[in-house]
Amino acid sequence: MTPQELQHIIGSGLLSFPVTHFDTALEFDKPAYQDHVGWLSQYDAAALFAAGGTGEMFSLSPAEIGEVLSAAKAVSGDMPIIAGCGYGTRMAIDIARDVQARGADGILLLPHYLTGATQDGLYHHIRAVCESISIGVIIYNRANSVVHADTLAALAEACPNLIGFKDGTGDINLVRRIVATCGDRLAYVGGMPTHEMFAEAYDAMGVSTYSSAVFNFVPELALEFYAAMRKRDRATMNRILVDFFYPFLEIRDRAPGYAVSIIKAGLDATGRHGGPVRPPLSNLTTDEVTRLAEIIKGARS
Repeated sequence: MTPQELQHIIGSGLLSFPVTHFDTALEFDKPAYQDHVGWLSQYDAAALFAAGGTGEMFSLSPAEIGEVLSAAKAVSGDMPIIAGCGYGTRMAIDIARDVQARGADGILLLPHYLTGATQDGLYHHIRAVCESISIGVIIYNRANSVVHADTLAALAEACPNLIGFKDGTGDINLVRRIVATCGDRLAYVGGMPTHEMFAEAYDAMGVSTYSSAVFNFVPELALEFYAAMRKRDRATMNRILVDFFYPFLEIRDRAPGYAVSIIKAGLDATGRHGGPVRPPLSNLTTDEVTRLAEIIKGARS
């Protein structure tokens, strides 16, 4: 599909990041991953991100990112698959070219590695990645990679295949200025951890969609919440927040990295296979998985 077609698609519905499955030796478990992506592809999501943040891109080698993307494309049917991409400029270009050759419908450009950067440096980094490929690019404002409105507008002017902006900063002033400055030139995606907690506020700013991590293990509930947000059905949103998301957050916030670990635990808690996370992340304890299963059961009853 063209970058512009992808832009329209990602703005049309809920997005999600499938976890990346590992076996007991912490090697990529392709059969388990493909079973999971095939299952998720049956639901009414707009697109899935292979090897994204919830997919532990940060713990994958560049070669594994390509392998994960290929595995997802093989079982996703008509579901668009967007590949995670990141690190320094040269490595990001290598990853972007590899996943494009493997059939990715676009890339999500995650933050570069370790160091801070000026707006000029971010501009040249992002532009170089965009110019290395022809598929659509979504940039992810988060951590040490935060573009300002003027920088993003200049990138949108210079790079026709830059089609999306995802925010994980929670900086309301910055996001509002970006939407006002760039208008309908880009699609806007909410990307805060457990973004359902922020979805209503972001929607009011013109960020009409977001990526849902819990879609991995409670897809019906995630879609119900998204539909309620689009309808401004606050009663339904409040019910799901109280019954599921607030108790879910009590576990998620217990340890660094649990925002990813708890999603794999959610699969295990619902009778599907999530498997372990790779270090430096830690798995939930047995008691925490049991408590998570209780929360899920209560929210479904």
